[in-house]
Amino acid sequence: MDIIVCIDKNNGIGKDGGLLFRIPEDMAYFRRMTVNKTVIIGRKTLESLPGGRPLENRRNIVLTRNKDSVPDGADAVSSIDELKRAIGSDKAFVIGGESIYAMLLDYCERAYVTEVEARGNADCFFPDIRSMPNWRLAEQGEEREHGGLKYRFNVYKNHSIKEL
Repeated sequence: MDIIVCIDKNNGIGKDGGLLFRIPEDMAYFRRMTVNKTVIIGRKTLESLPGGRPLENRRNIVLTRNKDSVPDGADAVSSIDELKRAIGSDKAFVIGGESIYAMLLDYCERAYVTEVEARGNADCFFPDIRSMPNWRLAEQGEEREHGGLKYRFNVYKNHSIKEL
């Protein structure tokens, strides 16, 4: 299992239920990395997607305490044990939000992190893996720019993965 996320300088990931930044290349990167794979998402993050609908061309697993709130086209699980059974041998990406990232970070092998050199006035955050001893930068992407925003596609590797 891996993570994919876009963060600002303060590890911010969202504000008022939406994304901090709309960078077309980051959106294309997210799609390329997750299409035809399994994505693991929290209920509130799912509700923030267009129409509150599951992402197309992906198997959507929603980790939630309220399984009845999950729309058609997504599978609902309420525990890590259920998640493990649901994923099986699928290639899976954790795609948010804040509590799902925090809960599953230690179980992930890699984190694909788009790091934006700006502050987005976030109200939800990604854990600071740059300061965690078990997470190390494995690949640093080249600096890119869109609309005055500088960003990089970086990959971190977890050197102490917990068994799911």
